[in-house]
Amino acid sequence: MTLMKSFLGAAATLALTAGAAMADPAIIYDLGGKFDKSFNEAAYNGAERWAAETGGTYRDVELSSDAQREQALRRFAESGYNPIVMAGFSFATALEAVAADFPDTKFAIIDMVVDAPNVQSVVYSEHEGSYLVGVAAAYAAKGDTVSFIGGMDIPLISKFACGYAQGFKSVKPEGTVIVNMTGTTPAAWNDPVKGGELTRAQKSQGSEVVFAAAGGTGLGVLQTAADEDMLAIGVDSNQNYLQPGKVLTSMVKRVDNAVFEAFSQGTDLEPGFNVMGLANGGVSAAMDEFNAPLITEEMKMALAETEAKIISGEIVVHDYMSDSACPAY
Repeated sequence: MTLMKSFLGAAATLALTAGAAMADPAIIYDLGGKFDKSFNEAAYNGAERWAAETGGTYRDVELSSDAQREQALRRFAESGYNPIVMAGFSFATALEAVAADFPDTKFAIIDMVVDAPNVQSVVYSEHEGSYLVGVAAAYAAKGDTVSFIGGMDIPLISKFACGYAQGFKSVKPEGTVIVNMTGTTPAAWNDPVKGGELTRAQKSQGSEVVFAAAGGTGLGVLQTAADEDMLAIGVDSNQNYLQPGKVLTSMVKRVDNAVFEAFSQGTDLEPGFNVMGLANGGVSAAMDEFNAPLITEEMKMALAETEAKIISGEIVVHDYMSDSACPAY
């Protein structure tokens, strides 16, 4: 059996012992907690899969504030954990400082690039997966209006929104995509009430399908969409099961694979830049028994054709992170 310890609260979180096994890996989750049913939980599932398959042990930490990022990283590195994985772009500044002080420790950061000789930067082609679910939304909507709810208003989340809008408009070029962000601080990731309010407001503007890329806030979006007889699209983890028959699909980011691979490589973790997109299974539109009644044969064919064209380069999906002038807005 795997022994996995979680540290909750500021004091307990950072009380890491000096007797840690030198080769044990560790993971630090972003704000919102490891059981957010989205991004963090995908990372947790990757760590658990590694532990189950190898019999290894690891440590993990749930933070309660941004201020703990660098301290948690340093405590893990000082205690000999290697490699150390961070789930989320917000660790970049702390990692830049800590990685230089621990050159023999390997680090992996998900959703951000940190250029250091002992860091692996894992990024995803979220715009490609978002384009796919935008196509699905166009086929599912009877009318010409759908919507998007993001968490924190940052370029990464606009990358989802832009790809979604581009995919939708590839089918319904005169259609409308309503875009709202929940907030401008990290609290935007964990406000399901605000997510529900935004969903109802979007429905009043004619939206039939809402795509949420908002962490824990998205749980409020999915619940409200089901209550309001709208379809929703989940994100990061496969969220189809949360509201069976009401979640059209989920734009899955295989964060679990990134964590599993980093843990598996151990101290041999390869530094550099790792891009995960449609071509290598890094993103996808989730299909399972929970959304099967919503997916028509016509939609399946359209999604398969679209995916093939994105992979071949025939369809080029705009990357908001490279150019903030989204052609679909």
